[in-house]
Amino acid sequence: MGDLKLLGAVSGVSPYVIRAQMALAVKGLAHDYLPEDLARKSQLLLDSNPVHRSVPVLIHGGKPVCDSLVIVEYVDEAFPGAGAAALLPADPYDRAVARFWAAFIDTKVFPPCLAILEAAATKPSEEEEKAAKAKETVEALRLVEGAFGECSKGKPFFGGDGGDAVGYLDIVLGCYLCWFKGAGDITGVAPLLDAARTPELAAWAARFRAAEAVGCLVPGVEKVEAYLNKVLKPKWAAAASST
Repeated sequence: MGDLKLLGAVSGVSPYVIRAQMALAVKGLAHDYLPEDLARKSQLLLDSNPVHRSVPVLIHGGKPVCDSLVIVEYVDEAFPGAGAAALLPADPYDRAVARFWAAFIDTKVFPPCLAILEAAATKPSEEEEKAAKAKETVEALRLVEGAFGECSKGKPFFGGDGGDAVGYLDIVLGCYLCWFKGAGDITGVAPLLDAARTPELAAWAARFRAAEAVGCLVPGVEKVEAYLNKVLKPKWAAAASST
């Protein structure tokens, strides 16, 4: 399989790094994990990702692959014989649908979830803003639940070629599970993924956490809270004071 290295973060809660780790785990690809202190970026990271200077970066045989979604697709295409099944569907239309929902999850589901935590950190008395962002997140998740019915075809997972095993969209959404739970536990808003509002996704999340290859990569809420207090709260507070 060649020489594989993954440049990640020391925090252990970056959903994008976790996404790359999950893809490698599902494909059964051994690799070296190189944690980066993003306050003091290594020369290897700067040379490997000179455009964004961010993680994750997958280095395969000395060649860097950047961006978490690109990395997931790359390991699926570069190692077609690895893992039980392909991460992405074989049918071109199904692949297009999967890519559409991946972009939707990254742009419409996670940002308002993160905004709940930002509002709680910088404006603790602004309950209306937290509630509005929670509603926005849940409404987006309801749309993803509809996509689950279409993509899974009645099987346990979104799947790649069939929904019997974890696939591309499962990884794209599953890397955010600790943040969905953290937003509720840390800020006191109602759970974002629950059986009352998104029953199919709540059941899917339980199955995903129990899946052997990926469940162990979902960090606990305490890690999210530690990262929030150490990194994000000071960053958000500084941004708020400068406006």
